[in-house]
Amino acid sequence: MTREPDSVTTRHSGRDSDAAPFSFGPNRRLPNKAAFSRVFAKALRSSDRCFTVLYRSSEEPGARLGMAIAKKNCPKAVARNRLKRIIRESFRMHQASLAGVDIIVLNRPGAERMTNTELFTSLARHWRACQNTAQRGQENR
Repeated sequence: MTREPDSVTTRHSGRDSDAAPFSFGPNRRLPNKAAFSRVFAKALRSSDRCFTVLYRSSEEPGARLGMAIAKKNCPKAVARNRLKRIIRESFRMHQASLAGVDIIVLNRPGAERMTNTELFTSLARHWRACQNTAQRGQENR
């Protein structure tokens, strides 16, 4: 009796066309210091008690994310890594609506004490602010 592999137990290669909109590959990251400097130079800003998000419209077709998670604001490596995972996951789920925007997320003091739900809610508000910029950028092209 041969059993067909269950879709839950098989590994996903990440190469399916329907998975591509939710991927977080190298082309979704700010690649170098020049890209970060470009955003820092003329950024729009969205802040709350968890994060400060700097963003700027871009000529790139997709959204790109950079993170500057400061050790000063979050001394424990485990907590910094948790924040980065949450930021990446939230960005991954919202990136389709953020096309044409370069984004840098900075942590604020105390962000590591927030629950995952609070962090995801905070980031969703920031992505909406960035989305408005993305839509304006599309209209100006």
